[in-house]
Amino acid sequence: MDTTRIREHMPIVCSNNQQFGMVDRVEGDSIKLTKDSSGKHHWIPSSWVTSVDDKVHVDRPGQQAMKEWMSTPPEGAMH
Repeated sequence: MDTTRIREHMPIVCSNNQQFGMVDRVEGDSIKLTKDSSGKHHWIPSSWVTSVDDKVHVDRPGQQAMKEWMSTPPEGAMH
């Protein structure tokens, strides 16, 4: 997947087309999400991305994505 098309503040939508986050920035092989309502950042692997148009589409439902996202920066990510 070409992550160079991913831009800051793009909506991230799950496989059932519901938004579950916004892009903060791409960090290595991960996408850092903007802070959630409790002020925390989360990261998802760029391998989840299936396509990029005006949104970033991922390959799993939102509930699953939110269970599987990382709450600490992955190895190799900028802090």
